[in-house]
Amino acid sequence: MFEKPLGMRDTLPLLYETKMKVRSKMLQEMTSWGYQMIATPALEYYETVGKESAIQDQQLFTLIDQQGHTLVLRPDMTAPIARVAASKLLKYRIPVRLAYAANVYRAQQREGGRPAEFEQIGIECIGHSTVSGDAESIALLVSVLRIAGLENFKISVGHIGYIKQLFSDVLHDEERAEQCLKFLYEKNYVGYREHVKKLALSEAQEQRLLQLLSLRGLEEVCQQGRALLENEAGLQAINELEELYKQLKDFGVHKYVSFDLSLVCHMSYYTGLLFEVYADGVGSPIGSGGRYDNLLSKFNYKAPATGFAISTDRLLEALGNLEEEKDSYCILFDEQHRQAAIQAAATMRAEGKVVVLQDIHGVKDVLAFTSSFTAVEYMTDSEGGKQ
Repeated sequence: MFEKPLGMRDTLPLLYETKMKVRSKMLQEMTSWGYQMIATPALEYYETVGKESAIQDQQLFTLIDQQGHTLVLRPDMTAPIARVAASKLLKYRIPVRLAYAANVYRAQQREGGRPAEFEQIGIECIGHSTVSGDAESIALLVSVLRIAGLENFKISVGHIGYIKQLFSDVLHDEERAEQCLKFLYEKNYVGYREHVKKLALSEAQEQRLLQLLSLRGLEEVCQQGRALLENEAGLQAINELEELYKQLKDFGVHKYVSFDLSLVCHMSYYTGLLFEVYADGVGSPIGSGGRYDNLLSKFNYKAPATGFAISTDRLLEALGNLEEEKDSYCILFDEQHRQAAIQAAATMRAEGKVVVLQDIHGVKDVLAFTSSFTAVEYMTDSEGGKQ
């Protein structure tokens, strides 16, 4: 009878406790790498953050303020942070390293297990133009996930510049290229194959587009990717992937990484290296990231940037176990022993114990109430005053 809005969820105590502990570990690791915490408003203007978020309009929660401006609940954190950085932070130094943990909002057409409100934890490195910025981002991502307790995960790395150059070589048509990108973005590989076969292409050109789907693996993928290019324009992407892998070896995290040259995330968002994180037992990516060098120019400050975002709920799904309830104590007291009970509780809390104070006259069933506590202290009018 008391339904929540579509896609909204309650967070019950044990899940909340688990999420809080995992979040704390992750943010502490981020700050130890020199990333500073930032918070932005839940509400932003549609004309700025809403349009530049790369989230489709039908997924935006919109409302009108008293001045008639259209507002949106922030659908991601990257665009709001780009707004703040462009307007305030980048005037003082560059690069800027920022971290966040915040809820974002995306409207759902149907339930299907997809949340409309969910927490993202992530970083943005703004003003770092070289591959070393991307390598740092991925190395930190690995470190953060391991600190959270996750070991069985894989990061798939691609390069949007490579795909666009290949499509340009073969298709020579932006509209046809966008349609192919859409299939890859939706991971509709069957649809992609069928679409390619319907295009008016020579057999050789058709095979080049189909072979893109097989470019997955380790270092050898880069050489295979080179073979599909007809000119030098796409080689920069391959060179960046090779340099990235070399630097990830220096960080000692390359075992978590593999290449997928067909990878597409947020079609209009990324400009270079991009990646998604997959974990055992979770059907969707638990995180994603990459380079977005054009976003800040939308806020009148041109600067390169890279970063990642982790879905806290999907990470917890991958971790599996909720936080165990702490041992807790309950002190039952009557009016005569209230002050003694308060003092006893304060002493126990100072020792790090969890203590509940409960007036015995406010409990209908003492045995039922105290059954969830590890230990119970009674302070009553019984002989001796305390039992």
